[in-house]
Amino acid sequence: MGKTLFSFGHGFSARALTRLLIPQGWRVIGTTRSEDKAESLRTSGVEPVLFPGDLPPEGLSEATHLLISAGPDAEGDPVLSALRPEIEKLAPRLEWAGYLSTTGVYGDHQGDWVDESTPLTPSTRRGKWRVAAESEWQSIPGLPLHIFRLAGIYGPGRGPFAKVRKGTARRVIKEGQVFSRIHVDDIAQVLAASIAQPNPGAIYNLCDDDPAPPQDVIAHAAELLGLPLPPAVDYETAEMTPMARSFYAESKRVRNDRIKDELGVELLYPDYRAGLQALLEDENG
Repeated sequence: MGKTLFSFGHGFSARALTRLLIPQGWRVIGTTRSEDKAESLRTSGVEPVLFPGDLPPEGLSEATHLLISAGPDAEGDPVLSALRPEIEKLAPRLEWAGYLSTTGVYGDHQGDWVDESTPLTPSTRRGKWRVAAESEWQSIPGLPLHIFRLAGIYGPGRGPFAKVRKGTARRVIKEGQVFSRIHVDDIAQVLAASIAQPNPGAIYNLCDDDPAPPQDVIAHAAELLGLPLPPAVDYETAEMTPMARSFYAESKRVRNDRIKDELGVELLYPDYRAGLQALLEDENG
């Protein structure tokens, strides 16, 4: 029987996975909120379903694999809020389910290392929602669940180059601040590796090998473009959106040994230098 992936919240990371699966003969059904986005899914070979919309969504009962990228809010997980009975009914028949979470569940560690066994002590509202959502998915009997905690995601169209070119990039300086990050193509290859060797109950951190201060990434992007170094601004006085500021509330280095040891993954972009270089080469054709 063919494989069918049902993907809730079919966004940036899910689309990268789809690019690996569809050439292998997979059927992919992806949810989106808008008819406009549905059309772009169709052109990539994905069967679009509007969600929230008709419940249960068309094709859900035919899924062999489930991917959840839709994020929670104050009301909880949107998929389980709408569809928990259907998911519980489907769970024992699934071969694999993946939930895309965030390394924000670990909270602030003042630049120290965390791994998958680190206690969850989120300090942001979004991090707390994620911890609750992880727990809700884990509570579904018989669901072959895998949790993927993603660091900051970048990739084609999502990198620092546009801001550096426009002259709007800044190097926000906060002493001791480091972030882990991951290229979207590495997210895709980790998910594909997990699908190929399911281990229900497993939790994986998805990040590269080089947690780095954000100002270093911006500076390297400018260097690659041959443009002037963007101005340095102090975090305390920088004009930032509440969302951007909240990212700076936490600093940690995230370990990724498990994706290598258990799944045999060799990162395509082990650090931001390799990732940015590839993005630029891709842009230049």
